[in-house]
Amino acid sequence: MENETNHALITEPLTPDDDIKGQRKVIFGIVLGAVCLLAIIIVGVVFLLNPGTDTGRFRDIFIIFMALESLVIGLVLIILIVQLARLINLLQNEIKPIIASTNETVNTLRGTSRFLSDNMVEPVIKLNEYLAGLQQVFRFVRPKRKD
Repeated sequence: MENETNHALITEPLTPDDDIKGQRKVIFGIVLGAVCLLAIIIVGVVFLLNPGTDTGRFRDIFIIFMALESLVIGLVLIILIVQLARLINLLQNEIKPIIASTNETVNTLRGTSRFLSDNMVEPVIKLNEYLAGLQQVFRFVRPKRKD
């Protein structure tokens, strides 16, 4: 019953086609943003090169650049949130089952080693103890001859 609920909670991971489409969208967005930024910079430089430029224009251009910078930071934060969501999806759907399987394997190995210890190693050690005792008895009863 527990396995049935685990399978119901796991969603299907993204296919390679979905991943490629997502990467294309991100690349398109970055290129579009770069083109817009370049256009705004060119317009700003053209206005600055006009004669009669005063400090008010510099201030206005600086304010525009600060607004663009905040837009870029917002886009970067959105990309960061998307990447974080993908990482969480990876952890939930791929790494947790691997860890659970590894834990099950370790428990199986622990049981196997305990079984081998109880049924093979301990009897062999006891046999060696008895043989060592028997060897000492034979040494005591029949000492070595001196040549």
